[in-house]
Amino acid sequence: MIKRTLCFTNPAYLSLKNEQLVVKLPEVETNASLPETFKAEATRTIPIEDIGIVVLDNSRITITHGVLEALLENNCAVVTCDGSHLPVGMLLPLCANSVQTERMRYQIDASQPLKKQLWQQTIVAKIQNQAAVLNTVRGYEVRNMLKWATEVKSGDSDNLEARAAVYYWQNAFPSIPGFVRDRDGDAPNNLLNYGYAILRAVVARALAGSGLLPTLGIHHRNKYNAYCLADDVMEPYRPYVDRLVMEIFEKYPDCSELTKELKAELLRIPVLDVVINGKRSPLMVAVSTTTSSLQKCYSGEIRKIAYPTM
Repeated sequence: MIKRTLCFTNPAYLSLKNEQLVVKLPEVETNASLPETFKAEATRTIPIEDIGIVVLDNSRITITHGVLEALLENNCAVVTCDGSHLPVGMLLPLCANSVQTERMRYQIDASQPLKKQLWQQTIVAKIQNQAAVLNTVRGYEVRNMLKWATEVKSGDSDNLEARAAVYYWQNAFPSIPGFVRDRDGDAPNNLLNYGYAILRAVVARALAGSGLLPTLGIHHRNKYNAYCLADDVMEPYRPYVDRLVMEIFEKYPDCSELTKELKAELLRIPVLDVVINGKRSPLMVAVSTTTSSLQKCYSGEIRKIAYPTM
């Protein structure tokens, strides 16, 4: 089942009733001149079990503890945004899998050679997908990138990820001379930031559902980063966000401001079409396939992570 992604950008009261998320508007609820029938019609309800991600993007949103508890019990990721409308925090369940302790032990005990092999697979998949984006969206020659993908060593000791990234971003937005991928850079970096944040929430949610710790990464080890493993696993999925941002940029060249329309476009990320293991599925479902395969790699059942191909 495909879970829904909800984004609240206006003031709202979020409460829980009969396992339903109840959404009320403050300007309606506090207006004594409005009839009760109108207020009832303005109220929206959504089954908690249908929700996968909730984005809170307004400082005047009120949410009850009952809602948070119900969302976490259903393995939902809750993302909060700052005054610039960019995600700054994420809430995930601590117990989203019945055999979580066993799976975390496998993850913690994973050997360094295994991690290097998993990172090699991750970078190969990322470079191949980046090459596919440049070729299909921009029509560029990508034989160099495909060659680099075949040359990635265990642990990517030659840092071919960085070499491929330089070529990739130099050609990703040809209408912007000298474009550089920079979190604090000019548009469409803001679209990429927002899109990656949504993708990160999808991946972190799937990792929790597979009984893994999003904190303990394969490659990333930043002690200030609580989602190192999510940042690792999302690498081959980033090109899907990039491709969507390229399409959005063609429709909205002036995207310096992250408007509701742009956010709505980016919130399609969880349901983007992805091909994984030869089958087409929504990105959110594919990510769960990836995290499940990673868990099996940690336990020794298999030796290869299932990543999507473009």
